[in-house]
Amino acid sequence: MSKGYIVCVYEIINDDNTLKEYAVKAKVAVEKYSGKFLVRGGKKIVTEGKNFVRTVVIEFNSFDVAKEFFYSSEYQAAHELLKDKKVVRNHQIIEGS
Repeated sequence: MSKGYIVCVYEIINDDNTLKEYAVKAKVAVEKYSGKFLVRGGKKIVTEGKNFVRTVVIEFNSFDVAKEFFYSSEYQAAHELLKDKKVVRNHQIIEGS
């Protein structure tokens, strides 16, 4: 069975406190769906394209579980905190190997 991944690339973080609050709530949902953080910020070198401020990659047991996580009430409660342009990001659910 193929793994599922959440890939999130942050363009702008306008409110660090909101991002911290989001991270606490999102982590609860990630743990509930047995997700594993593979990348959470960290050192980077931009070799092509834009210099995004932060990247997060989370691995789930399957693509379907990654979708369940994203649409869950637990994650959506966290996601709601990022509205109003407090954080601008690109977010994808991707099937992998």
